[in-house]
Parts: sequence; structure tokens; C-alpha cells
Amino acid sequence: MTATKAALITGITGQDGSYLAELLLEKGYEVHGLVRRSSSFNTGRLDTIYQDRHEGGHLHLHYAELTDGVRLLGLLRDIEPVEVYHLGAQSHVKVSFDMPDFTGDVTGLGTTRLLEAVRTSGVETRFYQASSSEMFGATPPPQDESTPFWPRSPYGVAKLYAYWITRNYREAYGIYAVNGILFNHESPRRGETFVTRKITRAVARIATGRQDCLYLGNLDAVRDWGYAPEYVEGMWRMLQADGPQDYVLATGAPATVRDFCAAAFSCVGLDWEKYVRIDPRYERPSEVDALIGNPARARECLGWRPRTTWRKLAEIMVAADLASLGDSDGPSGGAPPVLTGVAGPG
Repeated sequence: MTATKAALITGITGQDGSYLAELLLEKGYEVHGLVRRSSSFNTGRLDTIYQDRHEGGHLHLHYAELTDGVRLLGLLRDIEPVEVYHLGAQSHVKVSFDMPDFTGDVTGLGTTRLLEAVRTSGVETRFYQASSSEMFGATPPPQDESTPFWPRSPYGVAKLYAYWITRNYREAYGIYAVNGILFNHESPRRGETFVTRKITRAVARIATGRQDCLYLGNLDAVRDWGYAPEYVEGMWRMLQADGPQDYVLATGAPATVRDFCAAAFSCVGLDWEKYVRIDPRYERPSEVDALIGNPARARECLGWRPRTTWRKLAEIMVAADLASLGDSDGPSGGAPPVLTGVAGPG
């Protein structure tokens, strides 16, 4: 397929960025992604789709930082993308309490720098801002596009700044700019320090004798967990609409961390209570008790619907983490266990 239009993705090496890159390549885009310079490779999630441009590849990576507005402006002018997907951020909530200044600079002001690069470059493009359900924070669920915001972490505050600056550039300069307010969405590509992946990775390791127990924080937190590949399709649909507006993407189905633990451990026939320990160090200074989204607008205006339940998601992630351990025998002397299949389809 010949690529006919260019798209730019910040945060392309992350979970969402890699799935979005795959989707856009399938749709015939020339995909450009921003990566941070590091002495070690951090592009593992892109290995299956990267092909050298000399061999006809349509995925191109560029070194850049969201703290460098000059570099962002130059790339916008060189690439001339028809769509910009801004996914890059310091996105770990607990880490944002440890690094609030950095989180505000990258997650908040980084969005301003990119929007200003769009504005001053003269490139006619559509802009997607990866907003977060963490902006709702302490506001009781269900939450939708009209729900008041009450963030409870430096990450949530930084994302709220990015949300409003995106709306401001839309209203002040007529830029086609939208906020996708995405509730928790997971996959086997989720970072290992995020709670769902931490759980499923531990399940696989415990089931194969490689780990004894799992330490977690607040088990009572309620979240709305969906499947990341479905959510990046929603991002794309937002930029195909006739006009820009903001959308919530969610399943509307609540589950506690405890529920997810139980489902994940049951995939390998284990009782989670025998293996999970509580460590207060993993609790946030200010907690978000419940995030449950209402995706009615996305369903009605975009035709977007989530298809994977959180129970099925737990099964998908456990299966992937078991597979990643390989066929070699673990300390227990046995092959990885077979999933029990307790999670139903979809």
C-alpha cells in the first residue's frame, strides 16, 4: 500500500503509540514518531512494524523532546502531517508525586509547545490530545464530558492544564484540536510498573515458580479498564469527524484492583489472597477512589464501542505474560500452566 498522508505521534514507543502506529500504517499513512534519545534502545514495542526506509518502510522515528519547542516546530514544518497525535507524557501517577516539576513541564507545558509549533508552522493539521480520566479525580462517577474536574495528583493537574490549553487553541486559533478523555486502558504492552501489568506479570511468575508473592497498595480503588487497541481506534475516529469536540472513551464497567487480582490469579487456578501482600509505600498521598466513564457521546457521534471486558482483558494479559516466559522450565521444574479460561469472550 502506498502511503499518501503523514501522521505524527508523540509517545510512539509507549503502549498506545505502538498500537496507533500499527493502525495508521494499516490505513496507509506515512507514520512519523518522536522518540527520546537514550543510550539504550527503547523502541521494542515497534520492532514488529519497523522497516528501514531504504527498504520501503513507512514508519520514521525522529529524536525530539517535549521540552524543546524549536525542535518540535522544525519537525512540524518538515513532516507536514495531516494529523498529530500527542500521546507523549510523564504518565505514571505515583511517579508524578515524586517528580511534580518534571511532570508539569513535560505533560503540561509540553502540550503548549506542541500546539504552538502547530500554530506557528502554518501546517494545516488535526490535533489529538491524550487527556486522562485522572482529571476527574475525586468527582464521583459516572464521569462524562460535562463532569467537573477535581484532579488528585500532579499528573492529573498537568493533564488538566493540557486539556484546557488544547481547548484554548481550538477556540482562539480555530485549530482542529480535540481531547480524548480516556479511562484506564491496558494490554500486554502496558508498562510493568502499572498496576494491571504488575499483577498479570506476577501471576505468570508465581504460577511458574519464579516469584513468591505480589506487593500492592490500595486494593479498593475502582477503575474502568478497557483494551488499548480498541481505544487507539477511537483516537483516530475523533480526527475523522466533521468538527472537533472532546470525547470520553470508557467501558462503563467498574472493577476494583481486588477484582482484577482475583480474575488474573483465577486464570491459572490460584487463589490471589494467598499471594498478595499490602505495602503502604505503593499508596498515593491522595487517592482517586472511583473512575467509571460514560462513553455515550463517542458511541453516538463516532460509532465507537468497547468490545473487551475487564475480565477478558485480564485473561489476555496473563496469557501474554505466560508466553513471554517461554517454554523453558522455571524453578518449579514445570512448564507454564495452561489458562483455565474463566474469563468469557469479549
